[in-house]
Amino acid sequence: MASSKVIEFTDSNFDEEVVQSSIPVLVDFWAEWCAPCRALSPTIDELADDFGARAKIGKVDTDSNREVSVKYGIAAIPTVLLFQNGEVKKKWSGLTKKDEFVSAINELTG
Repeated sequence: MASSKVIEFTDSNFDEEVVQSSIPVLVDFWAEWCAPCRALSPTIDELADDFGARAKIGKVDTDSNREVSVKYGIAAIPTVLLFQNGEVKKKWSGLTKKDEFVSAINELTG
């Protein structure tokens, strides 16, 4: 992960870091072998830099974290979920433009 602000979410920390978070959390479900996931990665890094303390931005490696991936029905990657107060507020599948993520996060952060 290029940006130090991108959080690595796992089966063991997902509940605490995402579900119980007091701020919105954008979660990128990805895998190392997935070319579209790698193409989306710079966008995720930029979002982490842009939003700082207003929102958490992180990734779940679906190969290493099957429990969370199955729980949220991740059937294709990349899939990005936006959480607020433990609930999925928005879902994107496939490559998505940065401005779509930005406007959705801004709606939740005001």
